[in-house]
Amino acid sequence: MKSANIATGIVEPLIETENLTLQYGQKTAFANVNLSVNLGEILALVGPSGCGKTSFLSCLNRLTDMIPQCRVQGRIRIGSLEVLNAKTNANALRRQVGMIFQKPNPFPLSIWKNLELPLREHGIHKEQIDAIVETSLKDVGLWDEVKDRLQTSALALSGGQQQRLCIARALALQPEILLLDEPCSALDPIASGIVEDLITSLRQRYTLLIVTHNLAQAKRIADRIALFWVQSGVGQLIESGSVEQIFEYPQHPLTAAYVTGARG
Repeated sequence: MKSANIATGIVEPLIETENLTLQYGQKTAFANVNLSVNLGEILALVGPSGCGKTSFLSCLNRLTDMIPQCRVQGRIRIGSLEVLNAKTNANALRRQVGMIFQKPNPFPLSIWKNLELPLREHGIHKEQIDAIVETSLKDVGLWDEVKDRLQTSALALSGGQQQRLCIARALALQPEILLLDEPCSALDPIASGIVEDLITSLRQRYTLLIVTHNLAQAKRIADRIALFWVQSGVGQLIESGSVEQIFEYPQHPLTAAYVTGARG
């Protein structure tokens, strides 16, 4: 999936959407979103509730396929892959584009089974699983905390540990992209800080898109920011740019109002 022009040293956008529009029945969640995400960066999606940020994430790995009366129009390209093409294998896509939800959702199984199960489902050989589980737990800083209780229930972990386990579960499948929908909002400040540091540590190794209502968090961890807003009842992409541009030199009045706290 990675896309780069070796001769010029130019890294082309890994993800591009063109006129992307999502409808739930007769309601349009967002319309005509044109956005690019570069390889190895963290893009924060910000804006008030109900403006289409989570719905936008769901389009990128076609979780929208599972929602009745959901219609996606436009184009999504990841590398050379046309995501919305009917011939694109959605299961293979979701392996490459992992999703982390707002509320930790470990399986009601052991810590070990939480990682083993998806690996088996994707055809990973048994002799590889042990090493992948250990590496994935180390990547999220959980190995030393749980290595002596891998057969105990994942539901016995703290909220922050559960969220890191869910991130490890996604990393075990060796994705290229991680989608994170407010991954810290259900956590206490200490656990939130640990998860935030983890997300920052994954920069460059993965391309990350994170929905957050916490502007301070977006400013701390993101490379670029995209602001969504509801206009005439429909979610719209208002502005995107570097953190410095959005916070210091916003081009749109709504952006300026939002980052200064005057709106939203």
